[in-house]
Amino acid sequence: MPQLAIDKDFLSRYAKLDKPVRKAVEDTLERFSDLHHAGQHLEKVTQARDPRVRTIRVTRDWRGVVLAPEEGDTYMLVSVLPHDEAYEYVRNRRFSVNTALGVLEVRDEGRMETMSQVLQPVAQAAQQRLFDGFRDRDLHALGIDEQTLTIVRLLVEEEHLDAIRPMMPASQHNVLVALASGMSVDEAWHEASRDLVDEEPPADIDPNDLGAAIRRTPDRAAVVDGPEELRDILEHPFDAWRTFLHPRQHRIAYRPSYGGPVMVTGGAGTGKTVTAVHRAAHLAGRYTPPDGTPILLTTFTTSLAEALRHQLGLLVRPPLDERVDVRNIDKVAVEVVRDATGGTVEVRSERELLWLWEEAARDTGLTGAFLFQEWEHVILAQDLGTERGYLQCQRRGRGSRLGQQQRRAVWQAVLRATRRMADEGLRTFPQVAQEAAAILEREGHRPYRHVLVDEAHDLHPAKWRLVRALAPEGPDDLFVTGDPHQRIYDHRVSLAALGINVRGRSHRLSVSYRSTQEILSWAVGVLGSAPVSGLDDLEDRLDDYSSLLRGRRPEVAAYETREAELDGLAARVAEWVEHGVEPDAVGVAARTRSAADSVRKRLAAAGVATTKLTGSGGVRVGTMHGMKGLEFRCVAVVGVDAGRVPLDHHLTPREEDPVAHGHDLQRERNLLFVACTRARDALAVSYSGEASPFLPG
Repeated sequence: MPQLAIDKDFLSRYAKLDKPVRKAVEDTLERFSDLHHAGQHLEKVTQARDPRVRTIRVTRDWRGVVLAPEEGDTYMLVSVLPHDEAYEYVRNRRFSVNTALGVLEVRDEGRMETMSQVLQPVAQAAQQRLFDGFRDRDLHALGIDEQTLTIVRLLVEEEHLDAIRPMMPASQHNVLVALASGMSVDEAWHEASRDLVDEEPPADIDPNDLGAAIRRTPDRAAVVDGPEELRDILEHPFDAWRTFLHPRQHRIAYRPSYGGPVMVTGGAGTGKTVTAVHRAAHLAGRYTPPDGTPILLTTFTTSLAEALRHQLGLLVRPPLDERVDVRNIDKVAVEVVRDATGGTVEVRSERELLWLWEEAARDTGLTGAFLFQEWEHVILAQDLGTERGYLQCQRRGRGSRLGQQQRRAVWQAVLRATRRMADEGLRTFPQVAQEAAAILEREGHRPYRHVLVDEAHDLHPAKWRLVRALAPEGPDDLFVTGDPHQRIYDHRVSLAALGINVRGRSHRLSVSYRSTQEILSWAVGVLGSAPVSGLDDLEDRLDDYSSLLRGRRPEVAAYETREAELDGLAARVAEWVEHGVEPDAVGVAARTRSAADSVRKRLAAAGVATTKLTGSGGVRVGTMHGMKGLEFRCVAVVGVDAGRVPLDHHLTPREEDPVAHGHDLQRERNLLFVACTRARDALAVSYSGEASPFLPG
């Protein structure tokens, strides 16, 4: 049965088309998707570099580019281009299968030939060339084919290698960069083989089997499972673009089984979330849960859970989707407690409970806020149930020294506050999680077969204990993803101390496939230089964090007034939309809800429709916290001035607790970093008055 694959470039270009052209593409593909007759719709192009590359008519002015097999039955939609550009593409591009890795490759053969002519006299005049130290057979073993080898032998400087990157196969260019950076042949192979879909390279590589090569290249193309999935992809091209996996992500997500808990870490945009979603899809398809035991895909907020549910829906269809429960961890905790107690669960925030804690703190010489933080970050975090345990504990993350008498006074004040909360039937979410974990441990009940946690770095230790209690220990029990540099709630945990052992099953992703290198380099400067502790208690660094994408530097705009800043925002958003960006692929973030409301009003006055950050049908607007886990083509971050970033009332006073004050400042930096790294193509940051001290100079 013939199959259809979609190239990532096709989706990227399709998303930018005007609506009439998109409609014409949909009609064309509907006819083409009748794959029994797919070849009848394709046109051969005179002087095509690769006879397998054909075109398909969309309109008089637009053509689709299709890779059609001479052998096998997999067709790939490569791109959609204006008429003349499509024919130029076909007359210059050639597809091939990498001889060492077995992945699909494409090269601009016309430009490579021109570049060879330019480099010839430069190479002849040079005493030494860039790759003189490597034998042809070593380069062949790394997947460098004869055509590429010809131009490689003409390279004199690393700048020449950079210049040919856009025109040559990416897998071969990556190997050459590794060698040019000083790696040995063995080291370069180790680096290249990390990107294989399978642990080992394929034993037999058929250079004519494009279908097998496509399946080995999930970061470039995905096979579509019928017309219904094709329609879903075309309705949400940007979302579908996000479901493509790089081979290393694919290897982690689709490994048949792990012997226990797995941890995946990495910087923003490295694909942690999409890897977790694919892992959930893999588990849903592989296992038939006994007794109806489902799989849990969870995170720490409702909006993130909605985004996960949407992404999973692009991969898992009925009835398999019924095997995966997608909910935030707080809802899971509330349900466990409610089912066990038979009553309602009233949850309150710190702000709503502060009056109660102020009363409890009276005569202690401490503030209610300090007392609440001591309870949540020390007593609740360490699950301390006795005064003796509190007197002997280490107060990790707390800077104010407390003597034994002070600790006794704190303990008694905490008892007064928590008893008052119990009398009035009030709880916090970490408290509910602690209670839910205790219920499950006491009853020996494990409601899920597997638990996958996204954005795990923001979970309170009590919620981690609940995660551990939700599934029985064993193969594939837990799969967690996180990045401590994106920690926007001050919850610091050690997985080992919580009984979650990921030793030997920890993976790190270091390449961002979302943001350009220009956006990443600028955003990393927002984080400052303070060391960051990871989930494994070791320092987490971003030294190897990079992007293969290039683009414009972020734009930072200063305005005299907030009104002028909002006017500038409206103009920028209108410009993005006018240039073909889908409105719901534009995200606008502000530090507070009131600032986000001001953005909505100003955009509405300019005739721009808006929606919530997890919505569709308009420019998505919300707070920096709400941006967590989301992704946009273009992002505007507004109000980044000294009065709002950092937000003073979210900072512990330095004189009260200098360590907590430092943690709060870092959390505010992380929050700005998170908002900025949601951007794929363009980032615009603005402020009025004095700039935030976090903005890179």
